[in-house]
Amino acid sequence: MGTLVVYFSLDGDTEFIAKKIAETLDAEIIALNIRKKYPAKGFFKYFCGGKSVLFGEKPKLTNKKINLSRYETMIIGTPVWAGSYTPPIKSFISQYKIRDKRIALFACHGGGGTEKCFAKLKKALPGNKFIGEIDYIGPKKNPEESSAQTIKWAKSLSAE
Repeated sequence: MGTLVVYFSLDGDTEFIAKKIAETLDAEIIALNIRKKYPAKGFFKYFCGGKSVLFGEKPKLTNKKINLSRYETMIIGTPVWAGSYTPPIKSFISQYKIRDKRIALFACHGGGGTEKCFAKLKKALPGNKFIGEIDYIGPKKNPEESSAQTIKWAKSLSAE
């Protein structure tokens, strides 16, 4: 059984970490894509993302159907928006029955909210074994340090 890294990234930080994890673990990787894109800059980036979280939106994913039975371990990555995971991750969780998996979580943020984000993700994913979590503040700003931290964390997951 394999490992899947699934993530949503708006400005590239989460994608940067997801790719490093997938490379380290020789895992498959899927970026969640949505039909209607969020603004990537300025005030509306935060306004639209926060509004989407607060209203519980589930944007339409444009990815092909994923056969989750092929994976024993899933690593889920998200930016933190309004103290929560992103609506595309919410769409993914609601679209698939995710049970009996080993799950690790990672989040990228600008300065907080990860505890609430991880608690909400765990609540949304009952019936799974959580094997790790890690968060990053702007990992692309210090790529060498972030990469080293990610490699060490990813390798620790296979020991679980």
